[in-house]
Amino acid sequence: MTTREYPERPLVGVGGVILEGENVLLVRRGREPLLGEWSLPGGLVEVGEKLAEALRREIREETGLAVRVGPMVEVLDRILPDEQGRVRYHYVLVDYLCRVESGRLEAASDAAETRWVERSRLAEYGLRPETWRVIERAFALEMQPQRHGDSEKKNKG
Repeated sequence: MTTREYPERPLVGVGGVILEGENVLLVRRGREPLLGEWSLPGGLVEVGEKLAEALRREIREETGLAVRVGPMVEVLDRILPDEQGRVRYHYVLVDYLCRVESGRLEAASDAAETRWVERSRLAEYGLRPETWRVIERAFALEMQPQRHGDSEKKNKG
């Protein structure tokens, strides 16, 4: 089994930018890395699991919500060194735009708290710059015409 701390190689994780109007769903992390920080829901991909499957599972485990996974927003590195400069955590994160399909919001698994946050109040949550950037990209993506669905319709008909 691969260890999260001081891994031999980067671990693949997925995150969901779940939007509802001008709100985004944030979770307060209940364990390391980033214990106590607000972030996006998500987690590690298990062997044999597709990215979207992993994301739906992780979001359900952390928030109680079932989501529809939309387009990819961004792929980024999260490398967290220890005090001596050694790599303590190294993740490659793939973040997707998501929409709630069903469920009741409730913090569970490794999420200490969950909260819908207005876009205008994100600065109050001490988000890491890369998390804030991903959220803003998701809002921008949300505003674009739905080209993906249109291309699927054209291919079918």
